[in-house]
Amino acid sequence: MWMKRVKASRAIVSGIFIAVAASASAPMTAHAQSAVTLYGDVDNAINYTSNQKGKHNFYLSQGELNASKFGLLGSEDLGGGLKTIFRLESGFNSLTGAQSSAGVEFNRQAYVGLSDQQFGTLTIGRQYTPYFNFVGALGPTGYLTGATGAHPGDLDALDTTLRFNNSLTYTSPVLSGLQASAQYGLGGVAGNFTHGNTLSAALTYAVANFRAAVGYVRLADLATSNALATVADNSPVNVAYATAHTNQMIAAAAQYKSGNFMVGANYSNVLYRPGAGSTFRDTAVFNTYGVISTYQVTPAINVAAGYSYTRASESNGIADSARYNQFSLEQSYSMTKRTAIYFLEGYQHASGKAIAANGTSIVDAVAVVGDGQNTTPSSGGSQFVGSVGLRHFF
Repeated sequence: MWMKRVKASRAIVSGIFIAVAASASAPMTAHAQSAVTLYGDVDNAINYTSNQKGKHNFYLSQGELNASKFGLLGSEDLGGGLKTIFRLESGFNSLTGAQSSAGVEFNRQAYVGLSDQQFGTLTIGRQYTPYFNFVGALGPTGYLTGATGAHPGDLDALDTTLRFNNSLTYTSPVLSGLQASAQYGLGGVAGNFTHGNTLSAALTYAVANFRAAVGYVRLADLATSNALATVADNSPVNVAYATAHTNQMIAAAAQYKSGNFMVGANYSNVLYRPGAGSTFRDTAVFNTYGVISTYQVTPAINVAAGYSYTRASESNGIADSARYNQFSLEQSYSMTKRTAIYFLEGYQHASGKAIAANGTSIVDAVAVVGDGQNTTPSSGGSQFVGSVGLRHFF
């Protein structure tokens, strides 16, 4: 899977060259080997969206297929199958040069750890969840991109919007096709160990042409957690639950590949529980069912399609719960191993009622395709998004 989303300043550029130079000049023992890799993506697109404030809109965007980013990935062999590893990864807006997250240099990932061939890997820092790494890899965003392929508003965090600060992650080695991973994020509140903590665990299995994964995430104190780095709770689908005391997600995905053809299915259950400071009063639940398929037409041309159905529970005074039907398409042509031109199409129809951002008012559900329209949803029950873009990675 392509690596997924700098500040163009002298400080960052200098930092990169210092890091690379330091790694190259560091003394090595006879058995130790070290390596540092600089990588990244630049991705810009032209888009058309219907029903933005009742009108259609043409605009430029970035990171539609793969997030624009750069990173440093390093390792040093310590001998005996043990090595130290690190990653620093920063997202940026490739249309303006601005940081993706103001004040956070390496907003995507920043961790260091140890990896052993026999005992597995332990990392510490700002990281993606095992839930995303295992289940997300088999879900819609790995093949249809998050912009138009993520489930509505990315409410189940199967795109890259969920990261943990102050986290410890253990990932086992692969044993007979089975691999497990668990992560804990510390809330960092003195005298209250559980306040704002985060937990994720996942399991994946692969045999021949079949792959499957199941994952779990539990987030505590969404509005005040020090461990929760990012989560998508700003779309009309789930913005009413941004004050939740607990957000729990369970997801599963499976796929089968035969030659150039792949078919997959996925499911997620997302739960928001209110707390003392929450604006909503009842536990809210969202269930999503999805299917995806891809076909490698030629070594350079790939096409993908997907469908998902999301339904909210009848809670918080709503009898006609919100429902979202979404269709997504992607076509890409690799001009070289590093450069591709792509086309994306997404359509969503929303019906029923939802809770407004204030957590109390009942309003008509509105469409919001993928997670690329979270802040620019439809003004009604339907929305179409079309994109043509160019992506280059290094």
